[in-house]
Amino acid sequence: MESKAVARFVRISPRKARAVVDLIRGKSYPEALTILRFTPRRAAGLVEKVVRSAGANAANNFSLNPVEMLVSEIMVDQGPTMKRVMPRARGMADRIRKRTSHITVVLRERK
Repeated sequence: MESKAVARFVRISPRKARAVVDLIRGKSYPEALTILRFTPRRAAGLVEKVVRSAGANAANNFSLNPVEMLVSEIMVDQGPTMKRVMPRARGMADRIRKRTSHITVVLRERK
């Protein structure tokens, strides 16, 4: 049985979030939470929230014990990019891209 959680339109660049996600892929649920708690990156807190949500879905929706589950799939996809303009010298402008991410976590029972 598997449990899934998705956080969409998270205001962090997918490249930054993937660096954190790669640390916990294939780890057990408690080990993943421990790694995320002590990872000093902003994305770690956002990813931890989604992993906890997947664990809560497993416990509440499927009556599974999340402690006995693995992070089988975790991915970060690119969401829409907000485009902003910053004024520069001599009347020019630079485009600022505020990137967003979709974070997906799938927990699966150990075999």
